[in-house]
Amino acid sequence: MHEITAHLFTVPIPLLEKIIRPIIVYAFLVILLRVFGKRELAQLNPFDLVVLLSLSNTVQNAIIGDDNSVSGGMIGAITLLVTNYLVVRYLFRHRRLDQLMEGKPATLIKDGHICKSEMARELLTTAELQSVIRRQGFEGIHDIQTCILEPGGAFSLKAKSPSAEVQRHAELLQRLDVMTAQIAAMEQKIAGG
Repeated sequence: MHEITAHLFTVPIPLLEKIIRPIIVYAFLVILLRVFGKRELAQLNPFDLVVLLSLSNTVQNAIIGDDNSVSGGMIGAITLLVTNYLVVRYLFRHRRLDQLMEGKPATLIKDGHICKSEMARELLTTAELQSVIRRQGFEGIHDIQTCILEPGGAFSLKAKSPSAEVQRHAELLQRLDVMTAQIAAMEQKIAGG
């Protein structure tokens, strides 16, 4: 029993190294994801998802080293969580640095028209954008007034509002319905009276 617990909880590398490794990998991944953009965070296609999953597996050994102990894994996980908490808290208090780290939103559709330069900068195809729009419950790009890819990888969509002509048509139909009801009431009054 002693041998099992020794393998489970004995950390074969120094504690300071166990703490420094995840911090270095964390900083590296934050910079890497910032350089490669919002697309990786949005996970638009199977290739992006495969890259993110492979990336986590690739850096696993860099985080834990030659350590397969439960304690080593716990130390690595706690270090990552604490590092992330401290970074998020620091960036919350320093908004300008946060904006610099996150980047700016990309307007993909503006006034109902696709912004091809922004699409190219974000390496998005029209088919991928169409897929995102359908997942949000719209029929297609023609229904969208504005689409923004946020720095965190989320899409903000604003539907087109009805045109002035469509609104005027709806108002005319509503007025016709009111007039029809008034005429019917007058006819009923005349017939009854």
